[in-house]
Amino acid sequence: MKTTAPYQPLPAGPDLWRGLEGQGAAFLDFAERGFPDAAALWDQPVRRRRMLELMGASLLLGGLAGCGRPPREEIVPYVREPEREVPGRPRYYATALSHAGYAQGVLVESHAGRPTKVEGNPAHPASLGATDIFAQAAVWGLYDPDRSASVLRRGRPASFQDFAADWAARSVRRGAGLYLLTETVTSPTLAGQIDAWLSAYPEARWVQYETVGRDNPAAGTRLAFGREADTLYRFERAKVVVSLDGDFLTGTPARTRYGHDFIAARRAGIGTGQRPRLYALESCPNLVGAMADRRWPLRVGQMEAVARDLAWRLGLAGIAGAGGAPLPAAALDTLVRELQAHPGAGIVVAGDHLPPTVHALAEAINARLGNIGGTVSHIEPVAARAGGVGLAQLVDEMRGGRVQALFILGANPVYSAPVDLEFAAALAQVPFRVHHGLYRDETAALCDWHLPATHELESWTDTRAYDGTVSLVQPLIAPLYGGHSAHELMGLLSGRPGLADYEAVRGHWRDRQAGPDFEDFWRGALRAGVVPATASAVLDLALRPDFTDDLAPPSIPPAGLEIRFRPDPHLYDGRYANNGWLQELPRPLTKLVWENAALLGPGTAERLRLVSGDRVELVYQGRRVAIPVWVVPGHAEDGVTLELGYGRERAGALGDGTGVSAYRLRTRASPAFDAGLELRPAARAGGWEGLGLGQDGKPATTQHHGDLEGRDLVWVVRADAGSAMPSRPAAASASLFPPYRYDGHAWAMVIDLDACIGCNACAMACQAENNVPIVGKDEVRRGREMHWLRIDRYYAGPPAHPKTYFQPVPCMHCEQAPCEPVCPVQASIHDSEGLNNQVYNRCVGTRFCQSNCPYKVRRFNFFGYAAREATHEGAPITAALRNPDVTVRSRGVMEKCTYCVQRINQARIQAGLEDRDIREGEIVTACQQACPTQAIVFGDLNRPDSAVNAWKRDPRHYVLLEELGTRPRTTYLARVEVDDAVP
Repeated sequence: MKTTAPYQPLPAGPDLWRGLEGQGAAFLDFAERGFPDAAALWDQPVRRRRMLELMGASLLLGGLAGCGRPPREEIVPYVREPEREVPGRPRYYATALSHAGYAQGVLVESHAGRPTKVEGNPAHPASLGATDIFAQAAVWGLYDPDRSASVLRRGRPASFQDFAADWAARSVRRGAGLYLLTETVTSPTLAGQIDAWLSAYPEARWVQYETVGRDNPAAGTRLAFGREADTLYRFERAKVVVSLDGDFLTGTPARTRYGHDFIAARRAGIGTGQRPRLYALESCPNLVGAMADRRWPLRVGQMEAVARDLAWRLGLAGIAGAGGAPLPAAALDTLVRELQAHPGAGIVVAGDHLPPTVHALAEAINARLGNIGGTVSHIEPVAARAGGVGLAQLVDEMRGGRVQALFILGANPVYSAPVDLEFAAALAQVPFRVHHGLYRDETAALCDWHLPATHELESWTDTRAYDGTVSLVQPLIAPLYGGHSAHELMGLLSGRPGLADYEAVRGHWRDRQAGPDFEDFWRGALRAGVVPATASAVLDLALRPDFTDDLAPPSIPPAGLEIRFRPDPHLYDGRYANNGWLQELPRPLTKLVWENAALLGPGTAERLRLVSGDRVELVYQGRRVAIPVWVVPGHAEDGVTLELGYGRERAGALGDGTGVSAYRLRTRASPAFDAGLELRPAARAGGWEGLGLGQDGKPATTQHHGDLEGRDLVWVVRADAGSAMPSRPAAASASLFPPYRYDGHAWAMVIDLDACIGCNACAMACQAENNVPIVGKDEVRRGREMHWLRIDRYYAGPPAHPKTYFQPVPCMHCEQAPCEPVCPVQASIHDSEGLNNQVYNRCVGTRFCQSNCPYKVRRFNFFGYAAREATHEGAPITAALRNPDVTVRSRGVMEKCTYCVQRINQARIQAGLEDRDIREGEIVTACQQACPTQAIVFGDLNRPDSAVNAWKRDPRHYVLLEELGTRPRTTYLARVEVDDAVP
């Protein structure tokens, strides 16, 4: 392919690569097995029991014989419906879904009282109309048949009334010995109920424990400013960002908003000389480093030295250089120069897991450079605070016999508490133990009472976003499994038995919005999904002149291997372990599914003579775990990263036994990282199993699935910061076929590679919208995952210090589609609007189309993954989760991306009813709608003013594998990079 400078394809092979395993005989053997003559014959026998477990949940085997009764209370739709509702037309309700306590505003699609799909709420500051993978997967959690379905007393069925009677018979007086353990609480109503409970029982205690907490940033602001505050960043205003092992794109409560703002600033700066620069220092690669202009791999223990050197070089009084900092001098010079060149327009952000000293230094640097008030602001803490009683103190109280009754709301400390606390043993000494949660998990199994909780889509509550904005959460369906909300439980404990969650939430807001206009306020807040004027107050903080006196003394990282604990990108701390969608979604960088591994850098692996898939024994402070290793390009050397959330024993049929629990090594003194790890090889991976594609016990990965065999894939525009983007002439495309005239619509899609952050929101939205099933670990190993949209991840450069690129690949909808002429039954055909359609009831499963597709985007239903049925506790489970507007495919059928043709048809029908043309932007595909960075645009090529035409006129526009002459309707905008001499 010929290009015009400065356009450059990154050619595959030695310059563009997917994994360290290369393209050797092992991989080629796997690739050939992808298209055998009799695929089912060479596979290992399928175990019936395991297949039923996986496929049963793959159906998202949701409601029990129907959707249940409608809620007793009135819920309010996001938009006003006609006087007579049209059967079959979905309604949308504004609500909110929380992750780790913080809310994201969403609109939930409901079909006849059955919620099926989550979209972002454009009016909510945390989402701006987009979503993340956790919001998209929430409907799986709603219908999960492994959710707890009944009240249990010491493992035996009971009722909520039995529990109320048991509690009423106990004397609590002033609450001595009464403890409440919760996770992060941002609900104003729940926080108010807890405060009222503490007032009624002044000797009672409230303990908060979040596995991946935000205590270090809070302690950092306390050191820097003398009080706790939440720090917010305005990435859309920033000209330079320095990230100290941070993950603001996926690892914070503002992840969706920050992704939107960061990419918006980058997009606005293309060709203007004002493109913001991102510099990342990372221990384990994440999406921030993948999008960085420059990144440096450093161990976690080295971040403090860099922060001290930065503060010293920037003239912060009272700070001395660390001396012998691991960052090259030229790189440190660049960071200092860039930050000083943009006063008031820079951001220094530290990862939540870093010590308070690092956070205080980051805050001080931002204050020194004048960033506070511009790109950085502080607000009153969003989460309610429990008053200083921590988990360790609770354990001491339990061991000392001073805890008479313990109520655990949502948390699972038996599984996730630091191992040296021995929480399970301490819990056994509490006379009265109550667990309230969605699952009968490890903690519930050791409690006297287990109370099933309601899902957020089944109950009333309220919750706050990262900036404090409150949303009212309204139920879209009656509780499927007879759960009870936290508001009901707190009402009972506070002497108000029978209090409904609706009454609790409504009563809380009536007290604060008293007057004749309350009904208008209530309905307006429900309809909009946002309670107006509830964002936290902005604080005017000044840096303490003597804050350096309270900083911990400089620490010197000890020699030896460092161990780092971090939440899994999809399972988080383990709370989503039974969510099949999240389990099977490939991790953004490792592409692992259904399990975790010990992540380490290529230099460390080479020194220890390890390859991906080798099994090792990790020894830390006398404790041991056996786990496979996975070599990650760009990982800091002499460090090992373990991802939390695996090794569950009571998660459910899908989550039990997947991966290895990193909590078995995690201690209270070092919850995030520490030195002193020993790594001992245990077993060698051999042959193509070393690719993670083989026998039991080896990691399952999609890293080399859909490989496009050494072609030019990712294109990059290299230009100076002040230069305009040049034009690139379109390549001529010769064809033996006469051109087809599209007189009506001509649908097309363009994907901006400079805006794609690899967060997987689009892939998860596609799965939820199009009834894409999961297939299970063994089938993924065989290359049979069913995702219609994949995110290819490529590297360029040396393995120790590579650049990372993401490329979403849906069906290309080629105008000269190679899949169409080879189908013997015309199941793969073209329509008059340019879509490459797949007629499911014609397909006979020859798979000729899959073999002929150069983009590897077609999926084959080997076992009818979505058609299987299962039973749960003797009751039939129906596929309540499925989108009724999309056909559910059967065994032996080929399937693929359809550009969400059901949405195209809905818009066409609506336009016909209103006697008008389809409007520009009226059709939004599921992947486009979910994307937080607006990296995808879809529209009509026959409309000159369409956004898709504007993007196709962009000088960065290019066609994937244009030399093949397939003329795809899905095309790309090249990644933008600015060359510099930073080492």
